[in-house]
Amino acid sequence: MRATRAIIHLDNLRFNINEIKKLIPQGTKICFPVKADGYGHGAVDLAKVALEQGIYCLAVATVDEGIFLRNAGLECPIMLFSLPCLEELDLLVKNDLTPFVFEEYFVEELNKVAKKNNKIINVHIKIDTGMARIGCDYTEVLSLAQKIKSLSNLNLQGLGTHLCVSDSIKKDDIKFTLSQISKIDKSVKILNENDIQLEIVHCAASGGVLMYPNSIFDMIRPGILFYGYFPDEIVKKYLNKHKKDVPLLKPVMELETRIETIKKISKGQSVSYGRTWKAKKDTYLATIPIGYADGLLRQFSSKLKVKINDKMYPIVGRICMDQCMIDLGESTDVKIWDKVTIFGPVNSDEVGNTAQTLANLAKTIPYEITCSVDKRVPRDYV
Repeated sequence: MRATRAIIHLDNLRFNINEIKKLIPQGTKICFPVKADGYGHGAVDLAKVALEQGIYCLAVATVDEGIFLRNAGLECPIMLFSLPCLEELDLLVKNDLTPFVFEEYFVEELNKVAKKNNKIINVHIKIDTGMARIGCDYTEVLSLAQKIKSLSNLNLQGLGTHLCVSDSIKKDDIKFTLSQISKIDKSVKILNENDIQLEIVHCAASGGVLMYPNSIFDMIRPGILFYGYFPDEIVKKYLNKHKKDVPLLKPVMELETRIETIKKISKGQSVSYGRTWKAKKDTYLATIPIGYADGLLRQFSSKLKVKINDKMYPIVGRICMDQCMIDLGESTDVKIWDKVTIFGPVNSDEVGNTAQTLANLAKTIPYEITCSVDKRVPRDYV
């Protein structure tokens, strides 16, 4: 096996699922998003564990991702979050994927394909309540629902939206989120008044689950919580301050590699491309076989520290495509093939990085860090 690998801690996923369940009423369905290959963790292996824990359905972004899960033998409902092109409808129908719909032309075409394949396809109306991404206006829900109900091979199973600032504690954002939830309430009321009942109403992702109990409805779709992180650190601080239920989360992915060589360099010697870093004194330099092609972002060059034998050491010089260098100091007990942890679970009494640490350094979110770990990095499920 390659020295660089991503260890996927399945027990941590099980733990996180149980923590999430504590936040919702009994009987609430849970949708597990495994798009982007399970946020970089490996969709199939994580999906199997989640389904064993009672997850109702999975969610993907593309038809190909849904087919990949079906080919792995997964028979549960699979939601499709993004709009497929018309040429993909035959595959969508044959693989029993459940799409969001929001255009009349689309449901008409989908119904034709479903009829041709002699299948009934579940669909969920997607409402744009403020994200300005995909979805119909809530004032159009009734006409679209009536259209779907008139089609022989579609079943209107549910309705959903996406809360775009539910992980913010700014007053204006809170007001905006409440207005989004209100539009869902109004949509459901309009449908009920016209004798259209839905099995599943949903809009709460991770932020909604944590901050807005009134957004939970029939099903939740938390993403990053499953993988061991809060959607924003400010949410965790807010919940702790106000003594609300705060889930204990454990990161599922650990990215590690090993020391492949150690050499001593002299004061003033430059390291890596561009000669951007020079040794201020004689020092030992280690090279590790991980680079930006593996997901270790080039912007971490001369900024990130990594863990070796319970100590933190800085990456120096520019991160290369496949390798980077670490300053071990004037003297060292580090040896070739010692383990190097880039990020992973960290106990309160330990040193180390989580994906959130790297996200803070890159001014991004942990989702991007785990999704960036390339497929050439083997996943080891433990």
